[in-house]
Amino acid sequence: MPDAAALLADSTTVLGVAPPVLVALLLAALLAGWVDAVSGGGGLIQLPALLVALPDAEPATVLGTNKASSIIGTSAAALTYRRAAVTDVGTAVRMAGAAFVGSACGALLATHVPGSWFRPVALVMLVVVGVWTLLKPDLGARQDLRWHGTEAHARHGAAAVLLGLGIGLYDGVFGPGTGTFLVFALVSLLGYSFLNASAIAKVANVATNLAALIVFGLGGHVLWALGLAMGAANLVGGVVGARTAVRRGSRFVRVVFLVVVAILLVRLAWDLVAA
Repeated sequence: MPDAAALLADSTTVLGVAPPVLVALLLAALLAGWVDAVSGGGGLIQLPALLVALPDAEPATVLGTNKASSIIGTSAAALTYRRAAVTDVGTAVRMAGAAFVGSACGALLATHVPGSWFRPVALVMLVVVGVWTLLKPDLGARQDLRWHGTEAHARHGAAAVLLGLGIGLYDGVFGPGTGTFLVFALVSLLGYSFLNASAIAKVANVATNLAALIVFGLGGHVLWALGLAMGAANLVGGVVGARTAVRRGSRFVRVVFLVVVAILLVRLAWDLVAA
């Protein structure tokens, strides 16, 4: 199979792909950035688009290029949420640090454990997430942190670290639905509103993307020019998505979240049947 350099060597293409395909990839990155900023799940759009556009590329090259684009949009969304003062910085930093370690360990583990092993687990988790959110219409509508009192800070911080480590590990090994699981965990287990949870999840997502990008980059599995071009589109989508979420509030984020969960369920179920 051709490596990353070979894919860019064809002078009849732009950034390694035909011009119409490049336009399609940029539009996919734009939409993915918006979805990811609001509720997580942008990989549902961007990764399949890259798989179709780069049929001869190694899987690691597709994943690495996807991370190069995603980290730009996710970082922009995280900054937009921060400027709107809806990010709990302390929790976000703790979770991001643990998620970085978890994602790096997951990427190393992925060389020994097939990611497909995690598909049934992710499918069951998504069913629980979707049903739980539907049965509790007020879940995440407002912020009501779980722990209160003198020991609240320590327990809250420990829970954030454990969640970041676990979901980061999942992202490094398998990946689909990472942002969605982060948002749900922050809402259901820690008591954040959907809006505040999405803001924190973006910071943790930057960390998981960075860890994976370092691994893929060191292995030469990133089409940097294409990834950065898509990243510019992803950035626009991320900023617009974060601003939309801040303006529309938690109930809007909840609706988008449920739509993403439903699409993820269909995709993973299809992959499981087709495997």
